[in-house]
Amino acid sequence: MDIRDEVVSVLDEVLSLKGRARGFALDTPLLGAIPELDSMAVVALITTLEERFGFAVDDDEIDGSVFATLATLVAFVEGKLVG
Repeated sequence: MDIRDEVVSVLDEVLSLKGRARGFALDTPLLGAIPELDSMAVVALITTLEERFGFAVDDDEIDGSVFATLATLVAFVEGKLVG
């Protein structure tokens, strides 16, 4: 499984981007740059990532830096999978 592709798929699905996320590069900014990514979407995104990848996220693990770019979000998921 390619974690980046799976994270992109989750972003596209949760934010209803209709395929736009497939064009995201690792340095694509997320939080503050994608109007669909509001506070409610962040909660839905975390929940979907937890379900898709089988890990749990504690509230204190999440801040804006996790959602800064696609790369930071992928790195967070990778960290949860090895941690």
